[in-house]
Amino acid sequence: MFYSLLKPFIFTQDAETAHENSLELLNTMRYLIPDRLVQKPVRVMGLEFLNPLGLAAGMDKNADYLPGLSRLGFGFIEVGTVTPRPQPGNPRPRLFRVRQHNSIINRMGFNNKGVDYLLNNIRQLPAHRYILGINIGKNLTTPVENALSDYRLAMQQVYTSADYITVNISSPNTPGLRNLQSEKALEELLKGIHETRKALQDEHQINRPIALKVAPDLDDHAIAPIADLLIKYQIDALIATNTTIDKSALRGHPLAAEAGGLSGEALTEKSRRILYLFEQQLQQQIPIISAGGIASAEEAQLRLDLGASLIQIYSALIFRGPGLIGKITKSIKP
Repeated sequence: MFYSLLKPFIFTQDAETAHENSLELLNTMRYLIPDRLVQKPVRVMGLEFLNPLGLAAGMDKNADYLPGLSRLGFGFIEVGTVTPRPQPGNPRPRLFRVRQHNSIINRMGFNNKGVDYLLNNIRQLPAHRYILGINIGKNLTTPVENALSDYRLAMQQVYTSADYITVNISSPNTPGLRNLQSEKALEELLKGIHETRKALQDEHQINRPIALKVAPDLDDHAIAPIADLLIKYQIDALIATNTTIDKSALRGHPLAAEAGGLSGEALTEKSRRILYLFEQQLQQQIPIISAGGIASAEEAQLRLDLGASLIQIYSALIFRGPGLIGKITKSIKP
């Protein structure tokens, strides 16, 4: 109800300003928000999630807003994408609402304050019940052929502070990043990730699960090689999917020509299809976290029925408000 009153005012602001102001307000008012956590425990990646609904990466890139976000009822929250060094991202405007389609176009470009800043915020957090994921990426100035060095560095830095780590190779807003999804490049990357994780396990005597986040724009023939590599290098989960570069769902809309990745309800069918294809290939050997276009309790349940172990939302919060979290968690049957 509170969000429905605020939404008209929020939508008078440009999308990025509204994003920042809304999260600041959430942090400020967090003590007035009753505990909304619905417990429907599920074990995935060796971790105990109090419920299977999570917040996708991108909402809180720097772990600035975890105190407020933690009050909304998520079973897990993924922060980032964070890069080893701070970077400003692309010039503004870089975030656009497509209201007729309940969707978002973004070309943020991994804007973040760097790993050190994010970790300082996390170290100051009180004890919490949600699972915390940290989503890592490469810096824009690091050549794609040297991407592994950035992922290794980021893994080493966040390893003891994350409950799980997501390797993001699927943002369309870092030039060349999606090339890492090709079979040869992905094998080299995952081999290095696997070796780095083994070294960190030995050093810290703890295991941190690793997830890989892929794009919804993969060709069908790319699914099997990626699935095989996930199994070969013992990756703990697949996140399907990131945003799409395909704007055909917006045909005729003034924003259809904007560069960037499309998320929200215009992405629903593509993300649903990629989930189905990977589940057919993986046959539950590796859990799948489904993200992209989940905007209702019915869609959330469908993703679980299609084989997802966990689900994530982001864009739907902007259009439907945080009340959607409770609607999903109360109705789903994991």
